[in-house]
Amino acid sequence: MEENGNSPTAAFLAAKTYAVAGASTDRSKYGNKVFQALANSGRSAYPLNPTTPEIEGHQAFASISGLPVVPESLSIVTPPRVTREVVQQAIAAGVKNIWMQPGAEDEQASQLARDAGINVIDDGSCVLVLLAIEGPQ
Repeated sequence: MEENGNSPTAAFLAAKTYAVAGASTDRSKYGNKVFQALANSGRSAYPLNPTTPEIEGHQAFASISGLPVVPESLSIVTPPRVTREVVQQAIAAGVKNIWMQPGAEDEQASQLARDAGINVIDDGSCVLVLLAIEGPQ
């Protein structure tokens, strides 16, 4: 993958709005770490979790359709069976970029998203590593 302005990761990180599916109140979980990393980098980020009203002081949303805006980029930190549902929501909403974090990847979901014209990152790379390298915005 080329590290230029057209790379899938550059497109993901150039977005103005983000959502994290699988965001968690448990600070030891990756869903919490990914959400905090995006929010703390100065990005507009929304946590998605159907069972909790708030994560790290931010209102949590049950689904993409419940968000006040359509996020340009979606980070998925869910089990693969849930990833499929989240990707279907993302396609319906018009999300442009999806990054399936390690362990969330689902071949069927990736193909559905690509067929819908979505930029998909599902190569086992982690947004936390990239954000750590990038530093605060």
